[in-house]
Amino acid sequence: MSKLLKMIVPVLMLALCFKANAQVIGNLGDVQVDEREFYTMTKQMGQFIHRFNYEEDQYGNRLYPNDKDYRNAAKRKDAIALLFDLENPRTSGTLRDYFIEDLTKNNQFMEFLGGDWYSEISAKFKWKGQMVDISLIMALEKDGLGSKWVITNVFFSEFQKYFPQGELAEREKHFLHPMSHELDFMNIYKIFNDPQTVEYYASTDYHPDYLTLFFYEIKQGNLKFDHVESVKFHVFQIKNWYFEVSWFNRSGYNSGWLISNLVYLKENEKEAILKIYQPNK
Repeated sequence: MSKLLKMIVPVLMLALCFKANAQVIGNLGDVQVDEREFYTMTKQMGQFIHRFNYEEDQYGNRLYPNDKDYRNAAKRKDAIALLFDLENPRTSGTLRDYFIEDLTKNNQFMEFLGGDWYSEISAKFKWKGQMVDISLIMALEKDGLGSKWVITNVFFSEFQKYFPQGELAEREKHFLHPMSHELDFMNIYKIFNDPQTVEYYASTDYHPDYLTLFFYEIKQGNLKFDHVESVKFHVFQIKNWYFEVSWFNRSGYNSGWLISNLVYLKENEKEAILKIYQPNK
């Protein structure tokens, strides 16, 4: 290589570097927009709880009890409004505004270990060789000085088929006479004549235990986990309210974990619903 070429190459390389840097600086505005979207995204459920309580602002800055804005009611109103799916008319109207007003007026907050909030995992399993959808309900449980997630219920269409509700008139046909004991229960064969109606002879308080059936099928090798499809959360902690939190992966400033459903639900109405999420509680 000639002396002249050796001198020119470094100069050309330096010029290319300056050009590349100029392009980066020219695109800096776009980078800033991307960063703002990243910081405003509610990336974790723990972060959702902090923002819901206004223990973190909408830009990801944590607030602590000694900060003047910690749980500030006025700023909290604006922050909570951003935790709703704004593209859904069910979660962006007057009901949302009433909810926010009720929260801030009565100082209601979410607690990680406050109970009455559940995760729903939609997962794929192999059921006797075929792919099926199963929903697992998870709850937080205290464990020593900490906590852990545990399975509290399971929903699988094949299990529901085992225990059809049946018409009331049909169910009333299936019973043992109250004097059956006087005949040494000779008529007990009726219970086992038709396996499809055997549960009709159980107590009126009986409810199928799908979780035990789920564990049994896992142990038998009939059910095999494949992968998680999606996760969402059901929150009953707030007095007279229920809301659902789902994941939204999209561009813009309204993404991440957001409230996807909101229902005004009185406390006495919650009891029956909570039995579905945690039957043995």
